Amino acid sequence: MAPAASELTDLTIAGARAALAKGEMSARELTEAQIAAVEAARPLNAFITETPEKALMMAEASDARRRAGEVRPLEGIPLAIKDLFCTEGVPTTAGSHILDGFTPPYESSVTAKLWESGAVMLGKTNLDEFAMGSSNMTSYFGAVESPWRRPGDDRPLVPGGSSGGSAAAVAARCAPGAIGTDTGGSIRQPAAFCGIVGMKPTYGRCSRWGVVAFASSLDQPGPLTRTVRDAAILLGAMAGHDPKDSTSVDTPVPDYEAALGGDARGLKIGIPREYRLDGTPPEIEALWRQGIEWLKHAGAEIRDISLPHTSYALPAYYIIAPAEASSNLARYDGVRYGLRVPGADLTEMYENTRGQGFGAEVKRRVLIGTYVLSAGYYDAYYNKARRVRSLILRDFTDAFEEVDAILTPTAPSEAFAVGEKMDDPIAMYLNDVFTVPASLAGLPGISVPAGLSASGLPLGLQLIGRAFDEETVLKVAGVLEEAAGFDAKPQFVAGGR
Repeated sequence: MAPAASELTDLTIAGARAALAKGEMSARELTEAQIAAVEAARPLNAFITETPEKALMMAEASDARRRAGEVRPLEGIPLAIKDLFCTEGVPTTAGSHILDGFTPPYESSVTAKLWESGAVMLGKTNLDEFAMGSSNMTSYFGAVESPWRRPGDDRPLVPGGSSGGSAAAVAARCAPGAIGTDTGGSIRQPAAFCGIVGMKPTYGRCSRWGVVAFASSLDQPGPLTRTVRDAAILLGAMAGHDPKDSTSVDTPVPDYEAALGGDARGLKIGIPREYRLDGTPPEIEALWRQGIEWLKHAGAEIRDISLPHTSYALPAYYIIAPAEASSNLARYDGVRYGLRVPGADLTEMYENTRGQGFGAEVKRRVLIGTYVLSAGYYDAYYNKARRVRSLILRDFTDAFEEVDAILTPTAPSEAFAVGEKMDDPIAMYLNDVFTVPASLAGLPGISVPAGLSASGLPLGLQLIGRAFDEETVLKVAGVLEEAAGFDAKPQFVAGGR
């Protein structure tokens, strides 16, 4: 007899893979359970587009392959896809009104690899508009709610952003895994807020071809899952060189899952003093100290290190990322695809389309980016930020001569209520203070759920590794995960709502 629907949706990717291999259920049965979970979670607004018919068709094809003895790495595993990845024949919106009506005639390289691996698409998840945000409040299609609540307080909480829809979907058991993109923390921060695992691979490890661009020198696809093992499985299917992406690096993809297991003996873990910021909540500091103790107990050698240019990372990021965004978003003009708002002439049509098509946060960043690239300011702002970025990379390069990985908090706070901080862009930007440095340096980082705050909300710890050394990052993350033993479920799943 097949397991109950709730048991099916509680399976991890590794658990579902094993159950499918044993014949305990079919891919169709698993997919039907996940489709029902997606429908039940509609109050969270985690999905922009649901694709149940396509999912069932893909699941049946997977079952047919299994019967024929053809089993691929993700055979029959249902996944949620951030609506920044172009999907052939399925609308892709980037969370923006300006892409209304856009249905790509092609498939992004990362999603194509997932389908070739046998995965099943449940739908496209909600996100901050054009991936610009840390709350998932800026989507044209409405805010995403976290499946978590503070005990005794029913105010909706943000899931983090920009990959908040993907994080909420995984935490709410709508899917065993999802993919997102990380520009300055957009996988790691929502993973921390939602109590799941989120990984940003090394820049160039996963292809950006077919991913709607925000900041081209920073954007990187990655997995969101409920366990470190699942992140390793999913990353293995996503990663690889792509000749269609000039920033894709031609280097072998290791067996990430094989890197897991064991303890941390022989590893040196760096603790950067510059990440001890004034105003950081005591419980974040306490969790960080606990993480250090867990790794010590697992045999790691803890070393204090310095990353001296850390304080310049956030200002540099908020010059470089908007500058690249202003260039990338120039293509949305109402002429070729998406929204068109007529005007008396071409210029007015451009103005009307962009004025109505872009939301406030996107306009803010485009204006900042255009300003820092303008004549007279290019050298003063953009070029200076690029030089600072090089210094931040040098800091990490020097540190990795001494240590194998770096441990920090993921976010400076627990999830906050919907509507909080929204009128203060600087407060919103500070959500990325711990994640942005690794993004500027192009390094791999992972967030692991490590505990609950005093108000019962998830908190995450971040590990940063050397470029293209995701194996060590995943190995240490697995040790941290085992020590933390995080098994709390959000109220939405546990029957709180």
